[in-house]
Amino acid sequence: MPYGAGLTGGDGPERMSGMEFRDLKEQYLQHKEAIDGAVQRVLEQAHFIGGEQVQKLEEKLAAYTGVKHCITCANGTDALQLALMACGVREGDAVFVPDFTFFATAEVAPWVGATPIFVDVDRHTFNLSPQALEEAVRNVIQEGKLKPRVVIAVDLFGQAADYAALRRITQQYGMLLMEDAAQGFGGKIGEQKACSFGDISTTSFFPAKPLGCYGDGGAVFTDNDDWAELLRSYKVHGKGSDKYDNVRIGINSRLDTLQAAVLIEKLQFLDEELERCNEAAASYTEKLKGHVKTPVVLSGYYSSWAQYTVQFENKEQREKAAAGLKEAGIPSMVYYMKPMHKQAAFADMALDSADCPVTERICDTCLSLPMHPYLQEQDVHRICEALLSSLEK
Repeated sequence: MPYGAGLTGGDGPERMSGMEFRDLKEQYLQHKEAIDGAVQRVLEQAHFIGGEQVQKLEEKLAAYTGVKHCITCANGTDALQLALMACGVREGDAVFVPDFTFFATAEVAPWVGATPIFVDVDRHTFNLSPQALEEAVRNVIQEGKLKPRVVIAVDLFGQAADYAALRRITQQYGMLLMEDAAQGFGGKIGEQKACSFGDISTTSFFPAKPLGCYGDGGAVFTDNDDWAELLRSYKVHGKGSDKYDNVRIGINSRLDTLQAAVLIEKLQFLDEELERCNEAAASYTEKLKGHVKTPVVLSGYYSSWAQYTVQFENKEQREKAAAGLKEAGIPSMVYYMKPMHKQAAFADMALDSADCPVTERICDTCLSLPMHPYLQEQDVHRICEALLSSLEK
């Protein structure tokens, strides 16, 4: 199968001749007629902001996830901020986030005046550790400076967090549970789908996400009628009866009609693509197990495989593998090189030094391999062969 230029995961473009990390060009070519038709209809209607496709998409996404309300917005980061705003998170509140995640998850807490508290992750799934979370909550309570308010759990690399365990903790300490499903849309625990596990949940439609548009986009999901009403106001400058009646301070965060039209079409073949990703992941694991640490998917969980991430014994071994893959014309990515508690942006905040040894090890030893629905068996074989060969040198 031919490969073309595409985008990688959440942080930016990656182009490599011969093979794509996330093959968006092939996806478009496979569904060109439907996508072109959807875009053309928007151009003909010329209703580029708030067109009928936006409401239609929100209805379809709500039905897909089994959640009462879906409110689209301009991007996944805005979705996180809007969710915190709707929940009334403010100065003096503690927002617990995984130490191993993309910056946006923690970035939004200071935007509303709250303080992010960084929590270590599970060494097998890389998702928020319930044990570490409870310890962090107790430490905040003992210190007495902040009120434990919200836990943001991330569905990292496509697999949902341990929401049963997290829910017990948030209920015990009177906190809200928020789901960041930017990488997890389409994933499941049993038959329950991502974006339905939190009191409020968010996702991103960045192009290389499991369900991605052709620009930026995001959405918030909730069963809470009052929050949904607030979200629809906040995302359009705090509007009341209309956009010129402003009843609160909001932001400007709307999903445009072109992106909605693209997402409606792509939602129709999402489940088929996820099945292919799961087949590719199974092939990877069969070939790599015993040589490197392969991803762990918990029993009863279904991953949307935003990334296929392996772990090496040390940083030097990872660099050796990445160099070998690059020499073979195969792209790879490191998610993420630096824990949240070591980001310079948080240096001036009044936070105790986070104790997150699992995160620090993962940051030094993990590497993500090409993953998308259009990987062929020979592609997976070539990638694994190149990786294992590099380790033998």
